[in-house]
Amino acid sequence: MKCPFCGHQEDKVVDSRESREGDVIRRRRECLKCERRFTSYERIDEIPYMVVKKDGRREPFDREKLLQGVMKACEKRPIPMVKIEALVNSVEKYVQESRDRERSTHKIGEMIMRRLKDLDKVAYVRFASVYLDFKDVSEFMSELKSLVRTGRVR
Repeated sequence: MKCPFCGHQEDKVVDSRESREGDVIRRRRECLKCERRFTSYERIDEIPYMVVKKDGRREPFDREKLLQGVMKACEKRPIPMVKIEALVNSVEKYVQESRDRERSTHKIGEMIMRRLKDLDKVAYVRFASVYLDFKDVSEFMSELKSLVRTGRVR
């Protein structure tokens, strides 16, 4: 650790304390050259959970982005916030259970559509219309007819 006062590389730890949450260690150090004391903090550098986009790009999983998308699909529908939160929690858990710390947006989207379909058909269609990126009205109508006829996801 480099002394912030004189730049010397050697010091001794005088005191160490863990934060209440247990995610940070605070250390009081004393420079062996100028004998001034300073504080350092140690944190675990976590690898973020990632999502793999349709085009192959990777970006950090964003719970808030997911929540906003689901809430938009459920807007003005009689779906309690508790159920929306439960849906988002289940997707977040799915992402966090990945051994290689990443999941495809395809799998995440399919999971959300299945859950929305059970919750509310209109919210499902809203989400699917954005997620499935229909090219024209006929694709959209085909999905609606399929939903009405069989109740299965495309």
